[in-house]
Amino acid sequence: MQLVFASNNKNKIAEIQAMLPESIQILSLSDIGCHEDIPETAHTIEGNAILKADYVTQNYGYDCFADDSGLEVDALGGAPGVYSARYAGEQKDDGDNIDKLLAELEGIINRKANFKTVIALNYNGGQHLFTGIANGEIIYEKRGNFGFGYDPVFVPVGLECTFAEISQSEKAQISHRGKATRQLINFLTK
Repeated sequence: MQLVFASNNKNKIAEIQAMLPESIQILSLSDIGCHEDIPETAHTIEGNAILKADYVTQNYGYDCFADDSGLEVDALGGAPGVYSARYAGEQKDDGDNIDKLLAELEGIINRKANFKTVIALNYNGGQHLFTGIANGEIIYEKRGNFGFGYDPVFVPVGLECTFAEISQSEKAQISHRGKATRQLINFLTK
């Protein structure tokens, strides 16, 4: 089976492809000739995942799935949330986003947060949503060299290390994207 993953983010593609059985092959947006920037104008993580999946299905005719993820910090009222990738600006720089987050949390004791991923799957004429959440907290400084996004400052519940300090396979077992992807795999392999 071939499915389009509505992304050109090499990190996300590798993370998800590594979890999928060999029978499911992912095609990226560039693999299908989609080089335009798909609008992410929804006000929710779910909404953006649906927008991206619908865009590919409507404009390219493929069954596909799209994800959107965000970091939701309790003390910031759920921010950066749907704006996680561009929290510090349209340049979408991970380092800038982390620096802004840590500055906003300066002096705040409650550092509880969660990562949320929603996958929207358009398959055989239907749409299905899968949600994964990883609870944890934001630490005071970056640690680790793996991962991407806010991984260097997020410590999941039950661990003492950040997502950036564990391997991709370890992260996939407990991460928001891993949880949503396992739901997707269960659906596709039934």
